[in-house]
Amino acid sequence: MNLENKKGDFNNPDCLLQNSGSYAPPMVSIVGFSGQGKTTLTVKLVAEFKKRGFRVGTIKHDVHGFDPDHPGKDSWRHKKAGASVTIVTSPTQIGMVRDVDHDHQPQELVHFFREMDIVLVEGFKRAGLPKIEIFRPEIKKDPACKGDKQLMAVVSDSPLDWGVPQFHTEQIGEIVNFLLEQLHLEKP
Repeated sequence: MNLENKKGDFNNPDCLLQNSGSYAPPMVSIVGFSGQGKTTLTVKLVAEFKKRGFRVGTIKHDVHGFDPDHPGKDSWRHKKAGASVTIVTSPTQIGMVRDVDHDHQPQELVHFFREMDIVLVEGFKRAGLPKIEIFRPEIKKDPACKGDKQLMAVVSDSPLDWGVPQFHTEQIGEIVNFLLEQLHLEKP
């Protein structure tokens, strides 16, 4: 792998280095408008990568906001009292809730994923990342990224001619093989 500093070059399929000089995994965005099947595809890809021994991180974009903490729980009470960052830890998990001043792009979050081999990003169709679009014409919505120069492939069970490789929705192994080749990832 190429280990020279690629700061700011998030389109480079080689491993990325941040200011700290540590490895940052490649990121691929799974895109499509609501109802196309982004979550289903992402979950299947995670399972296939995991089955092959890869460490996979995910980022889910929620433009509507979310509440990962539940009213009345201790961590919720900490945040409600004014803590800017709250971390909940257990023997098997760590969770963090942190105030932010803007909607972070995936590249700004990559430092949380240094131990991963790949990060699958669900959403962020306008981010400067390689993209795979899932598209179902029967949903009657326009494509999200057709013609985008960073569109790597399209996943659809209907024949399309977008000028990029096409996979059917059940070709999960083939999609993973494609990503491994395109991102120059080797088996762990």
